[in-house]
Amino acid sequence: MNDLTPNDAAALFKLEKFDRIACLTLDNPPVNATSNAVRAGLKSYAEMLDQDASVDAVVLLCAGRTFIAGGDVKEFDLPPQEPALPDVVMRIETAAKPWIAAIHGAALGGGLEIAMGCRFRVATETAKLGLPEVNLGLIPGASGTVRTPRLAGMDMAIQLAVSGKPITAQAALEAGLIDGIIGADLQTEALAFARKVLAEPLPLATLQRPNPRQTDVYWHEAAAKAPNEGHAAHQSALACLRFGSEHEPEAALAHERETFLTLRSSFEARALRHVFLAERAAPKPRALRDTTPRALQHCGVIGGGTMGAGIAAACLLSGLQVTLIERGPEAAQAGLNNVQTILNGALKRGKLTPEAYEQRMAALSCGADYAALQPCDLVIEAVFEDLAVKQGVFRKLTEVCGPETVLATNTSYLDPSLIVAGLPHPERFIGLHFFSPAHVMKLLEIVPTGQTSRDVLATGFALGKRLGKIPIQAGICEGFIGNRILKRYRAEAETLVRQGVPIADIDAAMRAFGFRMGPFEAQDLGGLDIAYLQREAARNSGATVERALGDILVEAGRKGQKTQGGWYDYDAGDRTPKPSEAVAELLNAQITAGPALTAEAIAERLVGAMAAEGQAILDEGIAQTASDIDLVKVHGYGFPRWKGGPMFYAANAEVS
Repeated sequence: MNDLTPNDAAALFKLEKFDRIACLTLDNPPVNATSNAVRAGLKSYAEMLDQDASVDAVVLLCAGRTFIAGGDVKEFDLPPQEPALPDVVMRIETAAKPWIAAIHGAALGGGLEIAMGCRFRVATETAKLGLPEVNLGLIPGASGTVRTPRLAGMDMAIQLAVSGKPITAQAALEAGLIDGIIGADLQTEALAFARKVLAEPLPLATLQRPNPRQTDVYWHEAAAKAPNEGHAAHQSALACLRFGSEHEPEAALAHERETFLTLRSSFEARALRHVFLAERAAPKPRALRDTTPRALQHCGVIGGGTMGAGIAAACLLSGLQVTLIERGPEAAQAGLNNVQTILNGALKRGKLTPEAYEQRMAALSCGADYAALQPCDLVIEAVFEDLAVKQGVFRKLTEVCGPETVLATNTSYLDPSLIVAGLPHPERFIGLHFFSPAHVMKLLEIVPTGQTSRDVLATGFALGKRLGKIPIQAGICEGFIGNRILKRYRAEAETLVRQGVPIADIDAAMRAFGFRMGPFEAQDLGGLDIAYLQREAARNSGATVERALGDILVEAGRKGQKTQGGWYDYDAGDRTPKPSEAVAELLNAQITAGPALTAEAIAERLVGAMAAEGQAILDEGIAQTASDIDLVKVHGYGFPRWKGGPMFYAANAEVS
């Protein structure tokens, strides 16, 4: 594509002049991303303004809520287009007139790299600056590993490029990444800053500044601290930072770009992009974009145990008013204490200021009288997973809450339509399956009944978005999406055991694949009796449920870490799993020796089983899209992000 002329870029840029200072404002909503048209426009304006004898300096601003906050996601999987961002940044740095970046909101990725190409950078106090490319399996690709250490030093460059976490404007100022903090009247204060610096000698351009070499020990320690999560981006960013300090800028920029393009086409980067784009789309499903959710200001929660307290805390942290109901005054006080413990933790970690903490606690009321729920916009039931108990709760709720109140169950296995069968106004019932701890886990399965109205479904998604969750719609079946696939995964793992594959080898294979824990370690942590009781309940109701190996262990008193024995043995006070002779004896009659399997083959079997169940879920209409299934497994069950989820992995791993 040919470079845009300034006239071609009129829809994206506004150019104004104030006493020999040009103000160039980019307006490319929602985040002023560095699309091809933006890159071409910046380059064209740099060339034009260099030739304008009436201009002594250029202030670069952005309209809307943020400075340039990264690349255009629509171009992520397209071939690179000219002009490339590194060339745009170089053109700005080598401009005859100094450029001043005026940052508000966030300068992220390519946005920060553009700012570093400017001769000066100023930012509002609330601005954030960062190089988050590693979160997408990439490294900065337009000079981030070359220019950052020249402005802010190598320690800060490593913090930004290797961790991927943004920093505050104050931290950027202290490091030298920006030259000043300005007030909210961005244009006026940036112009004043420009006039001030034009009266003084100009500093060196970024690439002309020194980038001292570091010792081998320095780099060895940095490599040991850098994440190594199964994809190459973190260590590659570190390697490029080192290369940039040991070579001339031209070679360093070429090396960084080559590394960036190599990573861009890797399986891991494609998987991370897949998850990222699915996460962006999840809170606003296309089918509900024209549906207005119901109002949400006051939320009720039934049950103050681990799950209920977590849900209440999540609602409070999002600014909602919460009424927590328990069975009696003592239980209500215990529920309040549980919520307060969570908020105390947020206060200690700096997630809440003391003032915000007091406001959140003031928005919480606890009691035992269901009538207190009458003013709530939404009530979430989070009591024991028993159909009769839940049915009793909803009978009470329909007596005190008007038809406009959305009533939700947090069931993880039961059919929500059975819980509310026969109750009035069935259109306002919905399942909201939180994952424990609910104030931490990001997944929220939204399960409408056959009679749930569209605006109530939209309200579930609106709640998920407000709480910072990944909301995924699921149809009604045993276990919905996540637990149904988990059941298949565990069954396949037991099949491998029956075929003679050692339990420890299976767990090790899944850790090597990227899970934090293997299937048997995870069961020992959560308790084998949970799934056992579900199977027993199904059998007692007349269902035919195959006897699992886990049943044999539970009936022998082995329920996991809490009994110091499950699939493994555990010493008192020690969570380290140890292979168990007792388990070998209990299961010996169930095992038939088969061929040895490599760790890769074990992982392929288990992930393949997950993907097969996922396909069945899709075929049955339980899940809306394959990417929804991937998000459920990534955010609720520990599937490694850089593998993309079971559906993405099954479809793409062989062609990577």
